Parts: sequence; structure tokens; C-alpha cells
Amino acid sequence: MQKFILPFNAQDVTLAQVGGKAINLAKLAQAGFRVPGGFFVTTAGYEVFVASNRLQGRILERIGKIDVNNPSELQDVARDIRAWFAEGELPPELAAAIRAGYAQAAGAAVAVRSSATAEDLPRMSFAGQQDTFLNVVGEGNLLKSVVACWSSLWTARAIGYRARNGIAQDEVALAVVVQEMVQSEAAGVLFTANPLTGRRDEMVIDATLGLGEALVGGHVEPDHYVVETATRQISSRFLGAKELAIHAGEESGTLTEEIHAGHLQALPDEAILSLSDLGQKVVDLYDFPQDIEWAWADEKLYLLQSRPITALYPIPEEMKNPPLKAMFGFHAVQGIMEPITPLGQDVMKLMLSNSALAFGVDVDYKEQVGITSAGERLWINITSIIKHPMGHKVYATAIKSIDLGVAQALKDLDDEPGLQPEGPIINFRSLVRLLKFVIPAWARLIKIWRKPDKEAARILELFSSTVAQTQKDIESPPDTGVWERYSRQVALLYEARYIFPYMVIPQGVVAVVAGMAPFFGILQRFSAQAAQVLDDPALKLLPLEIARGLPHNVTTEMDLILWDTAKAIAADTASAQMFNTLNPAELSTEYQNEQLPKIAQEAVTAFMKQYGMRGLGEIDIGRLRWRENPTHVMQVVQSYLKIEDPEKAPDVVFAKGAKAAEKAAQRLINAVQKTKHGRLKAKAVRWAVTRYRAVAGLREAPKFFAIRMMGIIRQGLLKSGEDFVAAGLLEQADDLFFLKIDELEKIETEKTIPDTFKTLVDERRAARAVEMRRKQIPRLLLNDGRAFYEGMRAPVGDEDALVGDPVSPGVVEGKVRVILDPHGAELFPGEILVCPGTDPAWTPLFLAAGGLVMEVGGMMTHGSVVAREYGIPAVVGVNQATTRLKTGQRVRVSGSSGQIEVLEG
Repeated sequence: MQKFILPFNAQDVTLAQVGGKAINLAKLAQAGFRVPGGFFVTTAGYEVFVASNRLQGRILERIGKIDVNNPSELQDVARDIRAWFAEGELPPELAAAIRAGYAQAAGAAVAVRSSATAEDLPRMSFAGQQDTFLNVVGEGNLLKSVVACWSSLWTARAIGYRARNGIAQDEVALAVVVQEMVQSEAAGVLFTANPLTGRRDEMVIDATLGLGEALVGGHVEPDHYVVETATRQISSRFLGAKELAIHAGEESGTLTEEIHAGHLQALPDEAILSLSDLGQKVVDLYDFPQDIEWAWADEKLYLLQSRPITALYPIPEEMKNPPLKAMFGFHAVQGIMEPITPLGQDVMKLMLSNSALAFGVDVDYKEQVGITSAGERLWINITSIIKHPMGHKVYATAIKSIDLGVAQALKDLDDEPGLQPEGPIINFRSLVRLLKFVIPAWARLIKIWRKPDKEAARILELFSSTVAQTQKDIESPPDTGVWERYSRQVALLYEARYIFPYMVIPQGVVAVVAGMAPFFGILQRFSAQAAQVLDDPALKLLPLEIARGLPHNVTTEMDLILWDTAKAIAADTASAQMFNTLNPAELSTEYQNEQLPKIAQEAVTAFMKQYGMRGLGEIDIGRLRWRENPTHVMQVVQSYLKIEDPEKAPDVVFAKGAKAAEKAAQRLINAVQKTKHGRLKAKAVRWAVTRYRAVAGLREAPKFFAIRMMGIIRQGLLKSGEDFVAAGLLEQADDLFFLKIDELEKIETEKTIPDTFKTLVDERRAARAVEMRRKQIPRLLLNDGRAFYEGMRAPVGDEDALVGDPVSPGVVEGKVRVILDPHGAELFPGEILVCPGTDPAWTPLFLAAGGLVMEVGGMMTHGSVVAREYGIPAVVGVNQATTRLKTGQRVRVSGSSGQIEVLEG
């Protein structure tokens, strides 16, 4: 016989049985908290009711016919479904079970609350999505309330919420909590972290007189108290108007009365502090900030329910404790807003933390706290930098070229006591380490300054030869078996720790940062002087024009080779016909089955041989590459085939950019000659332009080298994953990317995959799926919970203005196209591309774009550099651009001033 009811103290209750709210109540009750007694009507009861009344098929069919984004249609379908529930009949055995549970309450008044299987979970809260019925008295009223609770699984807001969060409508069920009523003198909500600021060291209490329904339903202005957790001090107190109160009715239901109690404090100070203490104990139980509904009666505090505060961004586990620390989001640098796979996080920690080897410091990537994880994303601990007397100034300047939103947030924290610069500028030991790095770096810089083109070619050749040798080493000797092959991959994975300290930093980064920055600085300084002396503000923009059409840019070279691929396809009748007929996904399938016409198959294969290891979010080793799914490449080739204007061809655009740069350089030379010491300045500008253009194009080379090396590792791990799938050890080949490095080493040591790892993979895939739905990601995060989401701040008095960091000059008008994922996205010529951020997988879209607007980024991040290459006006760091701008609106974008003006729509 199915269990239709369970008591609060039932052991081992599951989410599938009683839903999220009930699981939390059971946990609170069993931990000894004062929770009003009661019982659960399990999901089995819901399922039997739905089945006996044949509702499930009708519900899904009805929902399948509507637009879930249309509020009117949602309301209509919800009304119909709830009517079907009201008309249904309770099976006798189910009604008897509910009556039996109620009998144990001796006919007392109860509250009837919903508990959905996708509700009040650690990563998702359905607060307010289903109905609650208070002061229910009598068996008949209880049975009606239970059915009404079940039907509230299908309110318009619940259906819409599930649709928006990717929760299947046919995979949810509803349990019901039947709980003894607390006739409260005061009630409300306790947030164990400040929901406005995110601070974990503050608790916020909203309180009103009577039942909490007045507050939860938004009918009353409550009292508002803020408690400092560490000191147990009430730091803020606001007495709300409390003009009405809801109480239990004499027989059943509730009564509302006007009270005008704004002068009364709903909860005494002693109770406020006791409640905050209670909240801390609940946090200790769940290890996650909680939103708790409570009641105060007869000088006792009762907990009615507890749910996670899912809107708060999580804090890295190893960073939770004082003192204050600041973390910068890795996504703001790389333009990757999506979560990173577990192995991807580990590999980046391994590579980035071992950059310290370049300075003679050996770091254990598992023990270090310089790069941490939270919300399945990476965070760079910048505390020691901004607390260093010199580092504070250097970082404040450098971050402006990466993300102005972060720069502004750090400026706001200038007076924060825990982040003040302190200590000596440098100690002897650090000085020695620094000199060991700086002296060889200076030697390389001198070579670059003397022969920039030769050194740029040498660096590129060194990267390419290293990749080729690594590929050769991994392929020989011939494989002798599954485990030998896997051992080789794990060894290579661990060798990735040397990519940054011995190649990327001393070769690429030194050339790009130290070589490029001073030359660009000279150009900026002299252009600003000339603009002021000659009263010509446009001269200040010339350094950005000089940055167009740069040689040695691997991303531009990739686009040009893809353009050659498209030209080869266009020149072959059979190939052109197929590309004009099939969609990108179909072309991808044909290519992978080697069924494209010969010319097309060879052309795409040649491109993939050079760039097949690239892909969206490629810095994450766990993400798909183009050679695994070439749909995006096929889409771009098709867009290139549609180019009719020869002036829009990538090779023409690049050549025009290079010519525009020459003209800009000459114009700057002519301008500085008209200023004081003009001849000397002109020589300096010529010298700087030559070296800047030779070196600046290398910006993408270090990352491309790292991507190629990771591509080799990924290919090997996928092959081993296929071996393990064939042996029945894994379900999917890419499951390996949901494990961590030490777990992969454990597999190699034990020559098997523990069953617990399969559970870990499932849990981590689910965690990633949840994080994929997170809409807002902070740029800067403090370990006390404060999170900074904003891009560049609008001017005071014009807070609604759309402004950002101007990174590519020019003004353009066009229609907005908001794109969150470049795969499958179509951008029509001249449209304004509005996106969260970009990495090289986005680059082909730039050819069609009339302008670029990004939420993250700065002067030197990927999208900005490519926009300047293509001469596209661009503004980055625009706060919530993808939600404030809508596809189809007509806007004017100024890449010179950073202003965006909506003209129509």
C-alpha cells in the first residue's frame, strides 16, 4: 500500500516523496528546532488523485498549446487546470489517510502548505509559487484545502517559473504540509544574510503583528531590523506602519483588521537577538544562507519553514572566513559568462597558479587560494595586490583596460578598512625573485624593441613547434592498451602546469604586455598633447585607429583562412549548391560522415587541422570544440557565402584596416610636428608605431598556444573516455571533464572508476545545469558576501543612460541584435551586436556587425581588440546591456564617447 501520509519525524524521507519544503521542515524538526507539529501528504497522494481523475494528459496537452511567455495565455491555462482539480474526486483510501493524520491533531486548526518536488532546493527556490491556506478547521475544509494546494502546482506563475528555469512540466509533483497553526502575536521573515547587499555577517528581520500572511502577501509595511551577527548588535531598526493585521477567524479562515500600529515594535529586542541566534543555528545546519518564516507566540519563537536564499551569489568555500578578501571574476577577462566544468576549473587553477614558477615559487594548485571557485566559475583573489602599497596603484590603473565596472567598484572600496594598503613595498626575498624574472625579461624586451618583426615571428614559431612536438610525443610510441593510453594523458595533463611559467609568460606575455604597453602609452600621450595644442579632440582617437589591421594576429588570420575556405566552396558548383541547400547542423553531419563534396570536404578539413581545437568558451577544457561539432563553422561559412559586397570581404576589410592605420599614424606624425619639439616627437611616434604594430598583434598568441595545448589533452581524454564507455565504466566519454585532476589520477592508480565517481559526475552535471540559468554574474566579489554586478556607472542625475567604455572609435546607427550564444545566431549586415562578452568563437560575427555593445570587457579584452581590427564602433562594460536593449530597437552607438542612444523601439 502506498504511503499517503508521513509524520514530521519520519526518517529517510526523500525529495520525491514530500518535496523541498517538507524535507526542510523534517530536517528542522529532527534537529530539535521548535517546529509546529503535523504531517505530510506525500506526492503519492497527488499522483493517485491526478491519475484517478485522468488529469495529467489533459494538463500537458493544454500547456503544450500555449506560449509560456505570454501572461494572458498562462492565466487562461492555469484557470482551466485548477477548475479540473476542483471538479475532481478524492479516492476513498486517500481521503481516509488524510483524515487519519488530521485525527492525531485532535481537530485543531492547521495550516495547509504546498511542497513541490522542485521547490526550496539549495540552488533553486520557488518561494510564492504555490498556495497556502491558514486556520483550516474540520475534515471537509482540510480535504478541500489539500486539493486546492495540489492545483496550485499549476498557477500561472508556477508554470511560467518552471518554463523559464528549464524544469520539465511533466517531472514535478506536489506534496502537502499539514501543520498545526500558531496563533502568533507577531510573525515574519528572517534572512540569515542581507538579501540586498549579500553580506553574510548581517541578518535581516521583517516583522509584523498577527499572522505572517500580512507580510508575505505584501499587505503591510513591516518593521525592519538588521542584526550584526558577530557582535549581536541591532545595527538598524525601522518601525513600519503596520496598518493592518491578519488573525485566525473564530471558526476557520482568517480575519483582517485595521490596527495603525506604526508606533509599536512588533518584536522585542530580546526576541530579535534570540531569533538571529536561532538563524545562525539553522545556517549551521544547512551550510547555506536561509530565508526563514517564523512566528512569535507566548514568548516563544517557532520556525514555520526555511528555504535557501538562492539569489545570493555563493562564496568560495576556502574564502568564507575573515579577514576581508576581494575576488575578481575570471569571466570578466575572458568574456565567458557560462559556468566552467570541474576539470576546466582544475586545469586553469593548475596552469595559472603555477605561473609563480616564473618567479621561482613552487605552488600546490590544490592548496593555493589565489584562484578559487564559486558558482562553477573561477575567481582571482586580488586581496594581496590591492593591499600592497604599489600593487594598489598599479592594479587600479591596469584594471581600467580590462573592466571599468570593476575599476569603479574598487574605487568605492577605497575607504574599506579591511582593504587598505599596508606593509613594505617589497622585501629582500621578493626582490631577489623579481629580479630573477625581470633581468631575462628585459633582455627579451631589448630584442623585441630592436627587431620587433623578427622576434614576433620567433615567438610564433616557438609556440607552433612546441605544439607540434607535443602532438608527436603523445602519439608515439604506439598505444599498447587502454590504461597505457590513459596514463599518458594524465601525465600530459599534469605537465600543463608548465605552459604558463615557461612559455606563455616569458615569451608571449612579456612581448605583449611589456612590449606593447609602453608604445601605446607614447602614442596616447602625444596624441592627447596634440589634441590640446591644436584644439582637435579627434586626434586623441588616433592610437585606436593605429591598432587596426595588425599583423601576427592569430584570430584575424583564422578569419582570413575561413574566408579562403568559403571562397573555395563558392568556386565549386557541387559544394556551393550543398551549402546553399542544407542547414548548418546538416552540413556538420555530412562533414563528420565525410559526405561533403570533395572540394568542400578538403577545404573544411584543412581549416579544422589548424583551428579545430577552438570553440565557444574554449578556455574551459571541458567545452566542445569545432572539430567535435562543426555546426558553428558551417554557419559562418554560409554567412560568408552570402557576402555580395566585395568591400565586406574579410581580406578587404583587413587590408582597409591596415591602410587606415597607416593614415592615422601619418596624421599623428603630422600633428605632433606642429607642437613643441615636434621633430623629436615625430621620430618617437614613428618608432613607437613600428614596434606597437609589430608586437600588438601577438596579444591573442599566448592564449592560442594554451588552447592548442589543451586541445591535445582534450582529444586524448576523449579517446580514453570512449575506451571507458566501451568497457562499461562510464556512461559518456565527456564524463571525465566532470571529475577533477586528483580524481583522474586516482582512476589511473586504481585502474578502475569507482561507483562514487559516477554519482559525482551526475551531481556536477546538475550543478552546472542550474548555474547555466543564472542571469547575473558579479564582476567583483567580497568574501563577506557583497557582490558588484554593475558595468560602467551612468552619470549622476541620468541613471537610465546607456553608457560604457568607448574602445573602438566611430559612430554607427543600426538595429539591435541581442545574442547570448553565437551558435545558431544570425546577425544581419549592419546590425548592432549586443552580447554579454566574447571570446574568439564570436569573432566571425563581427564581420557583419555594424557596431558592438558588451556587458563586460575593457580596452584590451578580446571583443575590443577585434572591433578595432575591423573598424567597428564598440562600447563595452555596459550595465545589463542584454536586458536593457531589445532586438529590433534602433540605436546610435558612439565608440568615441561611450554613449548609446535608443532612437526607435
